[in-house]
Amino acid sequence: MRYMIIVKASKDSEAGVMPAESLFAAMASYHEELAKAGVLLDASGLQPSAKGWRIAYAGQERSVREGPFAESGDLVAGYTLIRVQSRAEAMAWSLRFPNPAVDGQAGEIEVRPLYELEDFAPSAAIERFRELEAARAADGDAGRTGGAPAPGEAP
Repeated sequence: MRYMIIVKASKDSEAGVMPAESLFAAMASYHEELAKAGVLLDASGLQPSAKGWRIAYAGQERSVREGPFAESGDLVAGYTLIRVQSRAEAMAWSLRFPNPAVDGQAGEIEVRPLYELEDFAPSAAIERFRELEAARAADGDAGRTGGAPAPGEAP
């Protein structure tokens, strides 16, 4: 089972304020523990939304809206992706996640399971994703493995 630990953005992260060295050290230690346990798949911070964009869909039409986005509490500042055996194990690891807020202020993370191909009914499209995942694994790709397509992602 894969879970994403989502670090919520704050006014500081949206302003590009870098965390203290102590937070970087705590995150490095945490990710090292995850790696040693064999559950770490990926982790990274995201640059402020001012450097990004959103694409809105209306049927087949698309429109682009450039950042920044005002609702910082709903934005993502970073993530950690883990593969564990159970929800309880994911909960245990997430409870050890360092407070991501600058200077130890109130922070928040969100943890959500990822869809796995096994969560979907058999179909030609799902079988195509299985083939793509097998090809990625054979190529040694460290990207998404075993997961369902992202919304709107073509097989």
